[in-house]
Amino acid sequence: MASSARKSSIPTRVSVYECEITLKFRFLEENQVINNRDQLLEVLMDAFSYGNDEFFEALDSQVRVVEVPEVEASPLMRRQLIRLRNLPAD
Repeated sequence: MASSARKSSIPTRVSVYECEITLKFRFLEENQVINNRDQLLEVLMDAFSYGNDEFFEALDSQVRVVEVPEVEASPLMRRQLIRLRNLPAD
């Protein structure tokens, strides 16, 4: 489905966005996970994506997305932006 959308004659607008997500929830988990920040983030995102159950309870969530000027993006991201814009329109 994504490939058919890309082949349309309508040009795709690619921009840089900054996204801020605030999540508040309660969860039950082993104490060892809390000490490993990377593992904790992975566990929390998995739990949030599965939704409420007896181990996880979402209390609040807020999302803020803002388009930012390209010059605020990293050089790597700006190069990728140029590549995406230069893709041939099929």
